[in-house]
Amino acid sequence: MAKEPNTHLTPSPVRDRLIDAADRLFYSEGVRAVSVDRVLDEAEAAKASLYAHFGCKDQLVAAYVQRRVDVCRARLEATMADVPPADRALHLFDWVVEQTQQPDFRGCPVMHVVSELADARHPARVVAAEQRTWMHRQLVTWARAAGAADPHRVAGALQVLLDGAVAAAEQDGPQRAHDARWLAEQLLSQGGAAAAGRPAPGSGH
Repeated sequence: MAKEPNTHLTPSPVRDRLIDAADRLFYSEGVRAVSVDRVLDEAEAAKASLYAHFGCKDQLVAAYVQRRVDVCRARLEATMADVPPADRALHLFDWVVEQTQQPDFRGCPVMHVVSELADARHPARVVAAEQRTWMHRQLVTWARAAGAADPHRVAGALQVLLDGAVAAAEQDGPQRAHDARWLAEQLLSQGGAAAAGRPAPGSGH
């Protein structure tokens, strides 16, 4: 098993070019379909540079996923900065709708990598798992702020909706993200009562 990615390497133009090239190729074609040589050609770098900065392709894939995760978190935190905590869970789905409408959208890069790599111990899968844990924590916090009766259960349901929205939108277009947003609003508007196994207010049950 390869070592954990070395996040303390001093950034260099060559390292940046390698990750830039990997990002373009892996997202558009997949990590298994793209060889190390393709990345090196795209980055105009020598194989020795890859070994010096990453050690192997597995670590390059992990660095690619880490970059995508970092960018996603930064964008999400920026878009949530002025949103009241009680509205953030639903606003997440507004943000997802916007992402699926971008011309270069073709699904979630992290989900793509997970689907291609069977070994849960792969360094890229480790980064992906950490991202899911982080996302779940945000959803629990936002569901609690929205008044959910059972924030953990509601957060789990929202995470399923989020996964489905992104995966389905890759094939069907932004409408699937709109559908997920509508369902998230129904769930949150009940204060999570239905998800917690209790009748919604005014349901007559």
